[in-house]
Amino acid sequence: MASTSFDPFRDLDRWLSSGMVRTPASVGMPLDLFRQGESFVARIDLPGVDPATIDVDVEDRTLTVRAERPAHEAADVQWLAHERPTGTFARQLTLGHGLALDRISAQYTDGVLTLTIPVAEEAKPRKIEVTHAPAHHPVIEAEQN
Repeated sequence: MASTSFDPFRDLDRWLSSGMVRTPASVGMPLDLFRQGESFVARIDLPGVDPATIDVDVEDRTLTVRAERPAHEAADVQWLAHERPTGTFARQLTLGHGLALDRISAQYTDGVLTLTIPVAEEAKPRKIEVTHAPAHHPVIEAEQN
C-alpha cells in the first residue's frame, strides 16, 4: 500500500512555485520561504521601513504583510537614479491547513521581517503503538463418559 504523508505546507509550496514571478509587490518585498523542522519560515526584505508601519494579520488562511517605506521628499533634489521603491507595500501568503495560525510569530531585525509559522500539534505525524494481546481460544471441554 502506497502511503501519502500529510503536508500542511503544500499550499505554501504551490504558492511559492507560482509566486516567483516578479510582481510590483515582490519587487518592494522580496521574500525567502522555507521549511525548518516543524515550522515554516518566511523572510521578507524591508530595508528602510519604520517597524511601526509593519502590519501582519491572518484572515481565512490568508496571511497579509503590509509595510510603508516613505519617499524622500526634498525640494532641492535632482534625481539621477530613483530605483528604490517607496510607498505602501503588501504581500499575501495562502496558508495550508494543519498550521498553528494562533502561534505565528514576527520579528523585524536589520531590515528583515521573519515570520515563523509552526505546524499545529494535531497535524504532526505521530507513532501509534501497537500492543499485543494473547489470542482468545475458547476452552472446549471434552465430554467425559
